[in-house]
Amino acid sequence: MSCPEHIKSHLNVSRETLDRLETLAELLEKWNPRINLVSKSTIDDLWTRHILDSVQVLRSAPAKAIHWVDIGSGGGFPGLVVALMFDEPEAPVKVTLIESDQRKCAFLRTVLRETGTKCVVITERIEKAEPQNADVLSARALADLSLLCEFAERHMQVSGTAMFPKGARWQKELKSAQESWSFDCEVVKSTTDPEAVVLKIGELKRVGSHTP
Repeated sequence: MSCPEHIKSHLNVSRETLDRLETLAELLEKWNPRINLVSKSTIDDLWTRHILDSVQVLRSAPAKAIHWVDIGSGGGFPGLVVALMFDEPEAPVKVTLIESDQRKCAFLRTVLRETGTKCVVITERIEKAEPQNADVLSARALADLSLLCEFAERHMQVSGTAMFPKGARWQKELKSAQESWSFDCEVVKSTTDPEAVVLKIGELKRVGSHTP
């Protein structure tokens, strides 16, 4: 599935990166009927709803992270897209994807192989996977913010930044999470959905916890 012309200027990536993203789109269209990587209703809008949406997560995050970890990677958004952008100026040094579904991991590894992209794929439940010590952690359409904070506590450095795209209910989730967690939160307006945001979270601590 080729990138529509009107999307290319928004992506603003090299020809090589665009080729890799187009390979992702083609493979996702091929695999999706079998393993439901993304909602069937969003396939026609794949470049905006999934790919461009993932690119904005990378560009809103701290640039040139040492280790970017994406949890519950599913069809690869945003983590696989971040990995495929490895020669862009803001790209992280290393990307790890954690996904418990073996079939989805097979898809992720196929895209990586077809595009010649280095990236670690861990087939494991998030709460059982070895702590990853990420300096940037991302998750999209995975869980509410309170549970995401638990996952971040396990897999992110104390000084790390979490990038969580959220939909129209984000304010309710934020208020609920703040009952159990203390964190700094920058709200980045989504460029692909007027009701959505990317929550950029740092200084994460459990409420009542004390650092020795």
